[in-house]
Amino acid sequence: MDTARYIFAVLIVSWLPPAMVWWLIVHPFVDVWRRIGPRGTLSILGTLSIACIAALTLARDRLVGADLGTHRTLVFLAVGLGVVSTWIAVRRRRHLTTRILAGVPELERDGQGTLLTEGVYARIRHPRYVEVWVGTLAYACFANFVGAWVVWLATGPLLHLIVVLEERELRDRFGAEYDAYADRVPRYVPRRR
Repeated sequence: MDTARYIFAVLIVSWLPPAMVWWLIVHPFVDVWRRIGPRGTLSILGTLSIACIAALTLARDRLVGADLGTHRTLVFLAVGLGVVSTWIAVRRRRHLTTRILAGVPELERDGQGTLLTEGVYARIRHPRYVEVWVGTLAYACFANFVGAWVVWLATGPLLHLIVVLEERELRDRFGAEYDAYADRVPRYVPRRR
């Protein structure tokens, strides 16, 4: 169990930060990336992400920090949160393809694509980010290392910043259609029916 907890902690501290930085680089500079195109952008950012993951993995012992031990309550909570995150992921994957998840439509020269408003997207605007936040909390609960908790705490504000940048870009792409969608569908927590 200790090895599995450590592996989860390493995954959180070495994989999640580069993924967040990816979108913090794409959304504010989407016009630059569109000129480069999807293939070039994915190559550049993919190479940078792999390099960052490798560097963070090499520094994993310092980043993971102190082991706070195995606690049954946290393990059970991790399982429950993992189920919630997986439930959101299954519903999200019906609409958010790998191609869209990688940002290909927004990186194409015309930058159009389709506004997702069906399924889980009819209930919340950003199920992927809720999924990541809940999933990261599940990982942190299971791992229970200081570094995992620090990354989880940083995840909330960073995801919100990414959402704000993404919504600005979506308003530029879809205009009044996105405004109407944003008026009727909440960002993170579904309204009671």
